[in-house]
Amino acid sequence: IAADLKQLGFAIGGFDALCESKVLVGSGISSSACFEVMIAEIFNSLYNEGKITPLQRALVSQYAENRYFGKPSGLLDQTAISVGGFVAIDFHDPQNPQIENYDFSFSDCGYELVLVNTKGDHSDLSHEYAAVPFEIREVAHELGVEYLADSSRKQLFENLSVIRRKVKNDRAVLRAIHFYNEDERAVQEKEAIRSRDIVSLLKLMKESGRSSYEYLQNVYPASRPSSQSLAIGLALADMYLKEEGAYRVHGGGFEGTIQAVVPKEKVSVFEEKMKDVFGDDCILEVRIRPFGTTTVI
Repeated sequence: IAADLKQLGFAIGGFDALCESKVLVGSGISSSACFEVMIAEIFNSLYNEGKITPLQRALVSQYAENRYFGKPSGLLDQTAISVGGFVAIDFHDPQNPQIENYDFSFSDCGYELVLVNTKGDHSDLSHEYAAVPFEIREVAHELGVEYLADSSRKQLFENLSVIRRKVKNDRAVLRAIHFYNEDERAVQEKEAIRSRDIVSLLKLMKESGRSSYEYLQNVYPASRPSSQSLAIGLALADMYLKEEGAYRVHGGGFEGTIQAVVPKEKVSVFEEKMKDVFGDDCILEVRIRPFGTTTVI
């Protein structure tokens, strides 16, 4: 699922295959992870009697992206795609993450999930993406741990002046603050989904989006400050939705797509406003299916 209205041909074990997709290149909607997990499921179906678990599919897909595509991604996208539904994942043990799946629908709560492609291409921004875990790990090492999850926000602030002096990169410190806050927020979002508390979920999504913008700083590439299409999309969403619904950067960010949870009665107006700025083909309405990558024949 990695081509923009193009067909991608390939061969697997003597079988000719054709993949056709409408996913836009570099739009930030996990096209590479989708493709990787799809290939893993093809091998699972053809040669492994369907015995490969969703987690195993995700792990081998992440390995392929890290090793052969050269992008140091985590495991989140591959796991969510492989498992399906609304997924809560505890990555404390990266090779054995704890996964919970929830059947939840924005539509049942009176909203629609709308992706807006702001037409920035992040396919050449792997260096920006790679800087995030690198910088966060720098802070972790100054706290005496390999991963920030093994330390605490309290420890960071108690040692803030020393860490700033040693790391010499305030963006790294801000990204670490985002990590701690987001770690707590993810648990709260899981509970909101579990209890079907849409009001709390939307509030948390907006808080997460603001933290991504201000602390994680993945809304536009530092190397291209004049290219801020995602920021324009978020500004428009803020203007049109105000306190209704939610909006945030989607995926790894820097360029690409925003996601918006829009009240059903405002969807058509919201989409027209976005099309006026980003073009008639910028909208993708999305449903989250309750199952992951699946062989259908």
